Amino acid sequence: MSAPAPSPLAIVDAEPLPRQDEVLTDAALAFVAELHRRFTPRRDELLARRTERRAEIARTSTLDFLPETQAIRVDDTWKVAPAPAALEDRRVEITGPTDRKMTINALNSGARVWLADFEDASAPTWENVVTGQLNLIDAYTRNIDFTDPRSGKAYALKPAEELATVVTRPRGWHLDERHLQLDGTPVPGALVDFGLYFFHNAQRLIDLGKGPYFYLPKTESHLEARLWNDVFVFAQDYVGIPQGTVRATVLIETITAAYEMEEILYELRDHASGLNAGRWDYLFSIVKNFRDGGSKFVLPDRNLVTMTAPFMRAYTELLVRTCHKRGAHAIGGMAAFIPSRRDAEVNKVAFEKVKADKDREANDGFDGSWVAHPDLVPIAMASFDAVLGDKPNQKDRLRDDVSVAAGDLIAVDTLDAKPSYDGLRNAVAVGIRYIEAWLRGMGAVAIFNLMEDAATAEISRSQIWQWINADVVFENGEHATAELARTVAAEELATVRAEIGEEAFAAGKWQQAHDLLLQVSLDEDYADFLTLPAYEHLR
Repeated sequence: MSAPAPSPLAIVDAEPLPRQDEVLTDAALAFVAELHRRFTPRRDELLARRTERRAEIARTSTLDFLPETQAIRVDDTWKVAPAPAALEDRRVEITGPTDRKMTINALNSGARVWLADFEDASAPTWENVVTGQLNLIDAYTRNIDFTDPRSGKAYALKPAEELATVVTRPRGWHLDERHLQLDGTPVPGALVDFGLYFFHNAQRLIDLGKGPYFYLPKTESHLEARLWNDVFVFAQDYVGIPQGTVRATVLIETITAAYEMEEILYELRDHASGLNAGRWDYLFSIVKNFRDGGSKFVLPDRNLVTMTAPFMRAYTELLVRTCHKRGAHAIGGMAAFIPSRRDAEVNKVAFEKVKADKDREANDGFDGSWVAHPDLVPIAMASFDAVLGDKPNQKDRLRDDVSVAAGDLIAVDTLDAKPSYDGLRNAVAVGIRYIEAWLRGMGAVAIFNLMEDAATAEISRSQIWQWINADVVFENGEHATAELARTVAAEELATVRAEIGEEAFAAGKWQQAHDLLLQVSLDEDYADFLTLPAYEHLR
C-alpha cells in the first residue's frame, strides 16, 4: 500500500502538544477527513431534523411511538448480533475521563468495563482531546504509568487479564471540534474522537482479544443511529477488519430516543451490544423538549426525581424489556457518590443508598450498571453477583410482564414532589461550581460528595429556566424569577470566594462561570446545549 497523501485537514489555533504526532499522523487525519466528507452533510441534516421535531413537540405537547416503524417493532424475528466474549459480562462499569491517572485507575478498578469518556466527563480542550487518545494507545501497548506530583504515589497497570474492557464514548453529534477543519469547516467532535481512536486502535484491540467498542451519546432518533451504523461499515472496510467487529451501546438519554429504542437497535443490529438508562441527561431532555408544555411538565428538585418515579420506572422497564427481546444488554444508571476520607457516617448512609439502587436494577433485569468511583465497584458487584451468580448476564429474562404506553413515559405530573427554594439554590451552586471547573478543562468534578459531569450542569440550568418560565412559587412564598436567580447566584459566588480565599478565586474562572450559568438559565432563547456557548470560552 502506498503512503497516504498528506491530509487536507488543518490544525487551527492549537499550540503543539508533546507527542501529538503519534496521534495526528497523516494517515489518521486522512481517515478523519474522509469521515468528515462522507458523513458531516448527513449529520447536519439530522441536526436540522432535531429542530423540526422540537417545534412539533412544542405544538402538540406529546410524543408517541412512530407509526412508520411499527413493522420493525412487531417483527419478533430479528435480534442484534451476539455479544463478543469481552462484552458478555458487563455487571459493573466504571466511567471517567481519559486523563493518565484515571486511565490506570479505571482499568485496574475491578469493574468489567471502563467507559473511557471524551464526552460529558471531559471538557474538550485540545489537550484533553489529543492526550486522551495518547493515553489509550499507551494503555493498550502497556507504556503507561503515572506518579502523582503532590503525593508521590505511583500508578501502574495490573496484569492484562485483570483489566477492564474499554468502551469509548465520543462526543455527541451536536459538538464540533474547532481545532480540526476542512476548508474552514470544523469537523464534528464525534468523528474526531471516533476516527482517531478507531484508526489507531481497532487492529490493536483485535490482537488483544477485544475490539473497538463504543458508547453513543445524545442520540435522538433511529436515523442518527443509522448514520453511526454507516460510519462503522465504512470504517471497518477502510482499515480492513471484518464487518461486525465494532460494537456500540447507545445511551437512551433523550426523551425522543425512548420512543425509538427498538428502531435504534434495529439500525445498529450488526454492531449493537446494548442500551443504557441514564438520569440527568434524560430529565434535561424532557425539560428541553416540553418546556412549552405548562405546569404538568414542571419537574421538582432533581434529587427528588429518582428512578422509582413512575415515568422513570416506565422508561427503565421498557428499556430492559426492549433489550432482552432483541438479545442486547441493558445497562443501568450511575452511582455518582464519592466516598469521604473523613466522614464514615456519610459513607455508610450513601453506600446503603447505592446498594439499594443497584439491588433494584439487578432485580429489575438489568445486566450491569455504572459507578463513578472505584470504591463503589464492590458494592455494585455484590448486587449483580447476588442475582446473576455465575451467569454473565440475564438477557434470558424477557420481562414480558412489562407494558408501557406512550403517555407513561411523559407522565411527569404523577410525581407528588414540588420545586423548592433549596432546590433552586442547589442548582445554582452546583451549576457555577461545575462550569468553573469545565472552563479550566475538567469535565468530571467532585461537588458536594458527588461526581458531576456536563449532564449535571444541563439539568441544573434547565430547571432554573423551567421554574422561572413556569412562574413556580416555592414553599417559602417566593416566586421563581430572574431576579431571584441573580440574587442567589451572587450569594453563591460570595460563598465560594469566602471558602477558597481571594487568591484562588482570582486564579479561577468563577465570574465567567457565574455569568455563563445565568446566560443559559435566563435567556428567553433556550440554548440547546450549555456546552455550545461554553465551548466558545474554552481555551
